[in-house]
Amino acid sequence: MWLLLAFLGPVSWAISTHIDKYLVDRYFRDSDTAVLMLFTALTGVALLPIIWWIEPAILKPAPGAIAVMTVSGILYMGAMLFYLRAIQSEEASVVAPLFQASTLFTFLLGYLFLHERLGTSQLLGGGLIVAGALGLSFQGGPRRFNAKLVLLMLAATFVLALSTVLFKFFAVRDDFWTTTFWTFVGEGLFGMALLFRPSYRHQFVGLFRRSPGAVAGINAANELINLGAGLGVRYAALLAPVALVSAISSTTTFFVFAIGILLTFFFPNLGREDLSTRNLVKKGLGALLIAAGVVLIETR
Repeated sequence: MWLLLAFLGPVSWAISTHIDKYLVDRYFRDSDTAVLMLFTALTGVALLPIIWWIEPAILKPAPGAIAVMTVSGILYMGAMLFYLRAIQSEEASVVAPLFQASTLFTFLLGYLFLHERLGTSQLLGGGLIVAGALGLSFQGGPRRFNAKLVLLMLAATFVLALSTVLFKFFAVRDDFWTTTFWTFVGEGLFGMALLFRPSYRHQFVGLFRRSPGAVAGINAANELINLGAGLGVRYAALLAPVALVSAISSTTTFFVFAIGILLTFFFPNLGREDLSTRNLVKKGLGALLIAAGVVLIETR
């Protein structure tokens, strides 16, 4: 049972990655991806009453804990903004493995601020993650290094890692629905800040007028997929060792790659991957190095 729940996370996150890629390519090719974050923020705000109904004790945490959870939502939106700008110019199967760098940053920040010790396996795992990320970032040969992609994803994963360490530093209670509620509040505040910029506001209104149902509906479905993934992984962690569940979560890259291949063959209008032999080998080796690095980092 726990194994199915553990795999629900990476499969769902892989689907979500391709949905993000579809949204960006279909509706935001000529728009700033920050506008998509407005739809994400609205979706989160719309879910707040439902979460409050599910968990009435959302006001129980101390004000400091609430503030930390809200800031975590703001940080999450900032990380997603970097991520969406990366995926706007690259295939999902290249961007997804770079997300694993968040594990590396989490351990480094934990070492610096929480005084957590890094063992030999963690250091070796970090090296493998860096090597895999660099390999995936070379396009068409070693002379075409995609520095912009690397910088965007490093920014995204660093902010995500900072959010994780922030939670641990302030010892926020690990309650899924309470955390989700205040995280969505932070996302809503981030969206409100974006609305103050006239260019984003005009793009948002124009896009909403052209296709409100499609963008809002797909975004809402994407948020529900992410919620389901989070629930599955959390419950799996209650039934099995956390390190093992985390290692399984690192297989997201492989599912992103597999789904990309299926879309290319059967639904090319929804997504395309470069299936040349050279590209497949490069992605496979890069993803394997990153996954191995994550497993080593999680080894105690």
